[in-house]
Amino acid sequence: MRLPHPIALLGGAVLVSAVLTWILPAGQYDRRDDPVTGRSIVVAGTYHRTPAAPVGPFAAVVAIPRGFVAAAEVIAVVIFVGGAWVVVDRLGTLPAVVAALVRAFAGRGLWIVPIMSIFFGSMGALENMQEEIIPLVPALLVLGRGVGVDAVVVVAMSAGAAMVGSAFGPTNPFQAGIALKLAQLPPLSSGGLRLGMFVVGLGLWIAWTMKYAETHIPRGVRLPLDEARGRQADLEDDVRLKPDATQARRHFIILSLVLAPMAAYVYGALELGWGFNELSAAFVIGGLAAGLVGGLGITGTVTAYLEGMQSLLSSAVMVGMARSISVVLEDGRIVDTILNGLVTPLAGVPAMTAAVLMIPFHALIHVVVPSVSGHAVLTMPLFVPLADVLGLSRQVPVLAYQTGAGLMELATPTNGALMAILLAAGVPFTRWIRFALGGLLLLTLVGAVSLLLV
Repeated sequence: MRLPHPIALLGGAVLVSAVLTWILPAGQYDRRDDPVTGRSIVVAGTYHRTPAAPVGPFAAVVAIPRGFVAAAEVIAVVIFVGGAWVVVDRLGTLPAVVAALVRAFAGRGLWIVPIMSIFFGSMGALENMQEEIIPLVPALLVLGRGVGVDAVVVVAMSAGAAMVGSAFGPTNPFQAGIALKLAQLPPLSSGGLRLGMFVVGLGLWIAWTMKYAETHIPRGVRLPLDEARGRQADLEDDVRLKPDATQARRHFIILSLVLAPMAAYVYGALELGWGFNELSAAFVIGGLAAGLVGGLGITGTVTAYLEGMQSLLSSAVMVGMARSISVVLEDGRIVDTILNGLVTPLAGVPAMTAAVLMIPFHALIHVVVPSVSGHAVLTMPLFVPLADVLGLSRQVPVLAYQTGAGLMELATPTNGALMAILLAAGVPFTRWIRFALGGLLLLTLVGAVSLLLV
């Protein structure tokens, strides 16, 4: 089955969401400001019907630019980070780094897969990395071509590993961190169990990726950015030609300048409350500094930066389109209705059955609410009291949320970052799902077993 273009697919999802606002009754939970998280959270037991607010055809279309406004910070990250990396590519540093990696791993089998997976999985566990990967896709595709893996493996060992790390990482402030706060649990409670889930889950994902890589020989990798600029031949030449000492030092300095913002962001996100705007600003500084140090001059640096921003336009559009779906559902006041319809039946089943069923329920909710932090704020105030009533540990709803919502990031088309990465890598969504489904089931089993160990 061939699906339409990803942007057309998301546009259809916006229209389907609008239709649902005419079918499902409108309703809302009361909300209160939570001093612990600084967010507005729902109040359990307060769901009530509200006047219908169906979204008409024109309002659904208007929701698309509104979605872009709502996702402005993420869109800015995609564009500004991408621009910085194109400056590095224009200076020859990015091809040189990729070439060095290809030389290092040529003839060494598939060792690049676990190494890259561990890096991106760790970044996901630390700061919920997803959108930051989008500008890196062209370089990762070149690396994949050099070591003999196809685009599916490239996405799996980067974005896929990051999402697994985000789901199971014990220190992720945007998933485990927020959920634990809402459950009134210490930040590192059951940290050993979560660390074990992270190690086992990432290990299974790496094994699944390597099994696929061993049986799928690439017929060629689509390189949108490099084909557009006629750079593929140059990149392949770089693999064969080692830079001299002076060039190597120059590349090292330039690479350090553009990697420094990422290191600063990891610290800032964990300690200073940084968000995407700070990351964008840091990469603007890093990209401009790299261009000036590399000798492009003001005009050359700005030109290269603009070219990079243009090359990431389609990916940025994907992020905005995905956010538009949530805008329509919120306008129609049916997000809480869907949530209430999923949560209410759990109160009438045995405790352990309810615990396991929380995982698929969170997965379904996450299709409607693709933001992991927004998902936590919406659902944890309902699932935590339910766990208390059923006599379950409060760790259970937190782990179920991490498993259901976190892993659904790998499969839902409403995840704008995933769709943008697939678009940039030239991987159809159906092809990705065929690959990811088996690994997703294995990872879900890890989460289900963890519920029994609390």
